Amino acid sequence: MEDVLNGKKILIVDDEPDVLETLVEILDMCLVDTAPNFETAKKFLNKNVYDLAILDIMGVRGYDLLQLANERNVPALMLTAHAMSPDNLIKSIKGGAQSYVPKDKISEIALYIGDILKSRGKAGAEKRAKWFERLEPYFDQKFGEGWKDKDKEFWKVFDRKYRPSREEIEDMI
Repeated sequence: MEDVLNGKKILIVDDEPDVLETLVEILDMCLVDTAPNFETAKKFLNKNVYDLAILDIMGVRGYDLLQLANERNVPALMLTAHAMSPDNLIKSIKGGAQSYVPKDKISEIALYIGDILKSRGKAGAEKRAKWFERLEPYFDQKFGEGWKDKDKEFWKVFDRKYRPSREEIEDMI
């Protein structure tokens, strides 16, 4: 995984200094800029080119930053603790986030970033919900049984768009 991340330019935005420090340590193979607030992050996004942005949702106007990242073709991973809900998960996906990761899984962040970076530019990259497959058991436990029932149509479209079909899996094998 480190090969994919080596030398990549990453913007990390979070209002918690300990989260910024932890991510800088985990991603020591990357070139990292950190921003503790929306204004600083916006300046960085306007001035620099990034391979990926890690955006907190609460406290830094994460959804506004997601829109800016999308406008600059910077894939974004939403990292959150306080905004951990099915509604925010859906809002992040609809807003163009490439991944939605709970801060509980911060130690695995390189894995999720690697998945995003490997899928960029590949044919069939629209089937890039590997992060969701990895985190679905966590979401099931966190949100409770039947948590997707409220938004069945969204999840049906999500599965069609981002998850490989049985036939596609068989073709890969």
